[in-house]
Amino acid sequence: MSVYEMVCKEQLENNCPLDISLIGHNATVDVHVKRNDTQGLHARLKQKRIDYRVFISNLQKEIEKQTGYRSSRKRRSESQYDYEVYHSLEEIQSWMFEINRTHPDLVTMFSIGKSYEGRPLYVLQLGKRSRPQKKSVWIDCGVHAREWIGPAFCQWFVKETLGSYQYDSVMRRLLNQLNFYIMPVFNVDGYHFSWTTDRFWRKTRSKNHKFHCRGVDANRNWKVKWCDEGASSHPCDDTYCGPYPESEPEVKAVANFLRKHKKRVKAYISIHAYAQMLLYPYSYKYATIPNFDCVESAAHNAVTALYSAYGVRYRYGPASTTLYVSSGSSIDWAYRNGIPYAFAFELRDTGYFGFLLPESLINPTCTETLRAVKAIASGLLKKCETNRDRFPYI
Repeated sequence: MSVYEMVCKEQLENNCPLDISLIGHNATVDVHVKRNDTQGLHARLKQKRIDYRVFISNLQKEIEKQTGYRSSRKRRSESQYDYEVYHSLEEIQSWMFEINRTHPDLVTMFSIGKSYEGRPLYVLQLGKRSRPQKKSVWIDCGVHAREWIGPAFCQWFVKETLGSYQYDSVMRRLLNQLNFYIMPVFNVDGYHFSWTTDRFWRKTRSKNHKFHCRGVDANRNWKVKWCDEGASSHPCDDTYCGPYPESEPEVKAVANFLRKHKKRVKAYISIHAYAQMLLYPYSYKYATIPNFDCVESAAHNAVTALYSAYGVRYRYGPASTTLYVSSGSSIDWAYRNGIPYAFAFELRDTGYFGFLLPESLINPTCTETLRAVKAIASGLLKKCETNRDRFPYI
């Protein structure tokens, strides 16, 4: 048990003030503390000889920087759309309709279902309609509501892909030979809630009949080693796995779509934040995937391409050893269901801003990530030579 957890348990009678996102031996833990609790916590940490550093002294002020002036921003057309600010769900969905309207030759918009609260789950298909049986890449963003840089990247990817089609030979080849399925906001209910009520909300918004706590971790709800290590069975926890696999309509809708198209989908990419990592299976166990050579090579090429933009370093490797063990994750599910390249990005930063990545960093973060995704997609057009004769998925 870490000293952070000991401090917290000792204070349970007095309502422990720590919002602990991750506890581990010799690990860095980011916590949010109410203003009235800061002095007492500092004293307690010093007494326990725990090193600490205050990154953000006024969290509310930083939150208001990203949401406080939204009402003054009118978005009438895609040409006026600002990709260097965070957008509400309503703005993103309006943008999707506009992109679909203005790029009929390369874009198709459709819904794959509805969320728990009845919102449509929109997806954009990008690609030249050259032949019906093209290889495909799935990219989803906003699985965890508070990770706003995710939806920002999905929008950036669409903008850059469509905008550079005419003059970028690499992008033109990708769109001619591949289809991209882009889901800018996976967890639509949670994302909306993070804008209106709780900026740090993570889960979906489904109701639990036995507890007052709402929501399920949409990245612990997939049918692969469901609710095992790294997931919680308690509805009030941030990593709650749900009452059963695919209990969340958002997860079930994406799983159904990928099952339906699994013969053509060759890469699954999920955009998260934060940690500056590129992760691949397995998440739930310490073991090497059968096509490790090909996936490792793709990850290496991706982080190298990302580094070439601004010199930002990403760690890469199996999720279980590079980040932590977690069960019921989307990349493990995608891999088990026959998608040979399954990746999860953890975008900037490494904790200074955390989930409150400033809007001034949207451009560089998305620019470098685009290079990584292009590298992964380009690799799909080449045959990867591996020492292993076959690919038995998990």
